[in-house]
Amino acid sequence: MQDVTEFYTLSHTFISLIGAVLLLMIYSNIRNRYSHLLEEDDSSKRVDRGLLYLSLALFVWVFSGLWNYISNQFGFFGGFEYLIGIYLLSIVNNMFFLLALFYFHDAPGFIYKNTKNVKLIIGIIIVVTLSTFALSSYGENLEHQDVRWYAIPDLLLSAFLSFLLMVSLYRTFMHRSLQLVAYISVLVIVLMFVSQLPEVFQSLNTNYTPILIKLISKTALIFIFLVLATSWVIQLANTPRANEMKIRFLEWSVIELSIPSKNMYGVVIDFGSKMTQYKNLLKFAMRRKLSTGEQQSILVGATGEIKSQTYLTRIIDNINSITASDEQKLERIDLFTFLGDGKYRLRMLPQHIEINEELIN
Repeated sequence: MQDVTEFYTLSHTFISLIGAVLLLMIYSNIRNRYSHLLEEDDSSKRVDRGLLYLSLALFVWVFSGLWNYISNQFGFFGGFEYLIGIYLLSIVNNMFFLLALFYFHDAPGFIYKNTKNVKLIIGIIIVVTLSTFALSSYGENLEHQDVRWYAIPDLLLSAFLSFLLMVSLYRTFMHRSLQLVAYISVLVIVLMFVSQLPEVFQSLNTNYTPILIKLISKTALIFIFLVLATSWVIQLANTPRANEMKIRFLEWSVIELSIPSKNMYGVVIDFGSKMTQYKNLLKFAMRRKLSTGEQQSILVGATGEIKSQTYLTRIIDNINSITASDEQKLERIDLFTFLGDGKYRLRMLPQHIEINEELIN
């Protein structure tokens, strides 16, 4: 069994190292190639560091593997020094995954670009991990019927973070028409969580199966992150520049839209009876053209001027249904920029927005 554990440790360490380096290189290349999209203007920096934090989380896996190997070689595995290192690395790892989810467009709403909630959850991560470390010092006193009761809080925290990661990856890949990858990502996250159960329930830690599951799930998750990075590159390559798009509000319910990179040149779109969509789009356009700074954005949510993000999606869906072309198909991020804290803004430059004077009046 010792040989199996050592094989897992070394394999996990080097696979994580390769994955972390690849993600970091892809992120660096994206930053160089698409900086004009990631930072559209001086008024609102939209730097996306999600891929960077995923890479750093994998580097923590590397350090964790090295720490396990060193502790085994020098005979302090399971001791006080070993536990300090493991729990500190656990805090940092969970923090990096949470910070990565902060940048996922399809992450649950309470986590995506929500600074207050992210800080709260990071605080919970630190408290739970340190509490688990403190309780683990009692050792056998908190073990009963092969159950390590002191590890239960950390297991529940892992379940919560696994849920967030699973939902975010599933939504992201489904949104990018990678359904099979979405299903695989759910399965992989579930397997990763299952592989942690033997650390709490000792009766499950009877053979090499948990180690095999852990190695397969972590390796698969690295592959999924690489697919995620590739899909992000494709998405950015297909995202039109803000300075190329033009929109004209001709009359009530009728607009003219030009996005050359989507092969749209002066396409006239009549919203017809869907007046709520048209009014919301007009509201965004007027804020962007006639206001300055933070006043150009609109709060979207239960307490905002627009009650749900669904209304933004309906605007895009209606435009796509009228243009009826895969080549011209728009995504929500093509027209709207998310500024954080529930605020959205039209991506078009103010000088490229024309509104009939009667509509303004």
